[in-house]
Amino acid sequence: MAKRDYYEVLGVTRDAAEDEFKKAYRKLAMQFHPDRNPDDAKAEERFKEAKEAYEVLSDPQKRAAYDRYGHAAIDGQAAAGGGGGFGGFSDLGDIFSEIFGGGRGQSNVYRGADLRYNLEISLEDAARGTETKIRVPTRDTCETCSGSGAKAGTQPTACPTCGGQGQVRMHQGIFSIQQTCPRCSGIGKIIRDPCAPCQGSGRVKGSKTLSIKIPAGVDEGDRIRLTGEGEAGVNGGPTGDLYVVVRVKPHPVFAREENDLHCEMPVSFTCAALGGEIEIPTLEGTAKVRVPAETQTGKVFRLRGKGIKGVRTHAYGDLLCKVVVETPVSLTARQRELLEELEALNLKDAAAHSPRARSWMEKVREFFAA
Repeated sequence: MAKRDYYEVLGVTRDAAEDEFKKAYRKLAMQFHPDRNPDDAKAEERFKEAKEAYEVLSDPQKRAAYDRYGHAAIDGQAAAGGGGGFGGFSDLGDIFSEIFGGGRGQSNVYRGADLRYNLEISLEDAARGTETKIRVPTRDTCETCSGSGAKAGTQPTACPTCGGQGQVRMHQGIFSIQQTCPRCSGIGKIIRDPCAPCQGSGRVKGSKTLSIKIPAGVDEGDRIRLTGEGEAGVNGGPTGDLYVVVRVKPHPVFAREENDLHCEMPVSFTCAALGGEIEIPTLEGTAKVRVPAETQTGKVFRLRGKGIKGVRTHAYGDLLCKVVVETPVSLTARQRELLEELEALNLKDAAAHSPRARSWMEKVREFFAA
């Protein structure tokens, strides 16, 4: 089945700004997250689709490649398994240099790949900030051969096919095309006696534990860059970076929208009718809310400053509580008797006690009379 256009998946235009991608993805993630839609395969698929679209469009390099080449650019990257580029290349410049005979073979020193780590944190930790340790896989310079890839006591030799240049020139009629040497894969050297620990690659798999500070106010999809914590470079090249991508777990009470928090507040129908005071939770404890008499379902109470202070703002968002009037259940005989008496009294003057119901019934009569 063909993939949908990423812009269509997020419901944004092709000239949308980065913050529009985040807002659109947040909305879809809240709607289709598997934790909120258990055993719903379609919702899970929509969530994965939105996540994939956001990961591509929120990255300027990937977005540029997608805008030019469509899904082929991204699928090529996935097929190559590259952690830091497009289909095995480190950036768009490498794609064009490979096509037009650029500098890949002119320099045998390569920057290490960037790494990505998805860190899942609670809403409370996102709001207040936290410090945690993560363990990430790495490819470090082999200590046995110091990154040369050759067995101790030996050295790589110049590739006989390209003469150590890493590229060969092919002649096709009047055209001359320069391309990566097929024998040495552009390295320019041949390892005849490879190092056993790294099997000639010059790098070995490992892992490291890093302590990372999560700033207060981070949101879903925010990235924290750790310079020089990616994969080791090739032939002495610089180390790549590590990007920690924040994922916020769904909260049982609150839903976040930018720096505001939303929640539903169940209220008994007697409290809604007569008025009263109730306690509601906030991220900093509880707060008291005065419910006026005759409050209806759907009314929203705004508690200013009880939301989240974003990373790039100085003011706190608000907490918006939506009233849900709860109908009592498991009634006793006495409770039922009192409710029946109340209903009988209400019916004597329905217009005064139930104006919305009376107005709705009048509209229904007008509809059928038309």
